[in-house]
Amino acid sequence: MLRQILPISALLLGSGFLLFAGGMNSLILPVRGSAEGFSAIALGLLGTGWALGYVLGCIFTPALVSKVGHIRAFSVMSSFAAISILGSLVVVEAWVWIVLRSACGFCFAGAAMIVESWMNERADPATRGRIFGVYTMVNLVASTGGQMALTLGDTTGFLFFVLPAIFYCLSLVPTAMTSTTTPKPLVSVKLDIKALWRNSPVAVFGVLMVGVSNSAFGTLAAVYADRIGLLLTAIAMFSSLPILAGALAQMPVGYLSDKMDRRKVLLGLAAVGVAADLSFILLVPEGRAANMVLGCIFGASIYAMYPVIVAHANDHAAPGTYIQTSGGLLLVYGVGAIVGPLIAGVGMWSLGVSGLFLTTNGAHILIILFTLWRMRARGEVRSADKTSFVASPTARGSTPQTAALALAEAGSAEAGAADRLE
Repeated sequence: MLRQILPISALLLGSGFLLFAGGMNSLILPVRGSAEGFSAIALGLLGTGWALGYVLGCIFTPALVSKVGHIRAFSVMSSFAAISILGSLVVVEAWVWIVLRSACGFCFAGAAMIVESWMNERADPATRGRIFGVYTMVNLVASTGGQMALTLGDTTGFLFFVLPAIFYCLSLVPTAMTSTTTPKPLVSVKLDIKALWRNSPVAVFGVLMVGVSNSAFGTLAAVYADRIGLLLTAIAMFSSLPILAGALAQMPVGYLSDKMDRRKVLLGLAAVGVAADLSFILLVPEGRAANMVLGCIFGASIYAMYPVIVAHANDHAAPGTYIQTSGGLLLVYGVGAIVGPLIAGVGMWSLGVSGLFLTTNGAHILIILFTLWRMRARGEVRSADKTSFVASPTARGSTPQTAALALAEAGSAEAGAADRLE
């Protein structure tokens, strides 16, 4: 395995630096913004700006790379991500932070797409699935490490704005110095709602609602934890542990979804999500332990939904359209991620901290109702016709290149589809 990892070690190192900086960046802004007195609406708009930038980055980065090349484009993305976080330190104004966060989302998507495209080509087809697993683990550990690093210093100063900028700059060093050959053009996916809807209405509606729910929590979890009085270490853990719980849940969830109707698995996950939502709303836990336990249950449900939905959509997809389907669903998720933090921010501003989980609860209930309705209209897919479940990082960190990189692990023969995309 080491022989397969060494040729892409520079890419893994660059991605690790990028995700470490991104994890720190994503947490310092809501924590510091809350301390500066930003409203919940403004803090929610940070997530909206990020999601908007991320979606635009997935759409426009392939054209940029085709003009200037992978290394130059990656250097530009990392540099502007560093500028965005330093700009947030220089000008402590909510509207400036929202604009800069959007720019950072664009850069982050572009950088991730370049690394994944490069890795997809450098990895041997026989081991690409394992490479994808290592890549996912590196990103998860790096992102969590970046968030937990905030517990080691004072968030009221400049340290946690400068450190992410340093690591953003460090991320471009391994790729700039690597001797690997430049890969093929990036995968570009158009958003065709009609085709996606014909393929699987449950997948389109479900991933839209998951985008609303997951982005709302991902953006405002730290604000919720801060406003119920948790200390910084607990705030970082409350933001990180649900993601880890979601990653661990994907193995048993994936096994179940391969053995039974994936829509039933989605219903079960949404039901667990509703139970966790109501626990936060009705019990209003204040202690650290209670919030961590509920947070892990919540994360295990919401962060396992996305790969189940993608697998369900691919069960119905026509041969040769795996990347188009997965990439299109990612962009639908992005639409939900744009509005989710804004809705939750307004809810927290008008109703208090429970507004966050009222938002996620509404999204999960709608998933249940719509899925039950669709189950009456279409039967389940036969086991022989199912694609393999592929555990994936959170959709917040996925790009169309992620789908291409995961092809071998899914046991698909559609790798050539990427070259045929517009």
